[in-house]
Amino acid sequence: METGHQTREKTRISLVFHGYVQGVGFRYTAQHAAVSLGLTGWVRNEYDGSVRAEIQGDRESIERWISMIRNGRFIEITDIDSREIAVDTNERSFRVRY
Repeated sequence: METGHQTREKTRISLVFHGYVQGVGFRYTAQHAAVSLGLTGWVRNEYDGSVRAEIQGDRESIERWISMIRNGRFIEITDIDSREIAVDTNERSFRVRY
């Protein structure tokens, strides 16, 4: 029996983080956490003060990613809007969008 990220089913989730999430290193915390967990996707600041992200990988790693961001220094998430979206089979990395 194989274990590891390669055998787990991939999912992709679109998220919008609300709270004290801009100007606090959120995007770089998200990028570092994603790379460390082998996740792909992107993150960007929105004009309304929220942060939008799309994250792709197995559900357990995505939950760990959200937890790592929540524990980021100075970051205060008050609400997260999320929905599952189609997997991007061509995506190979996680990046900060501007």
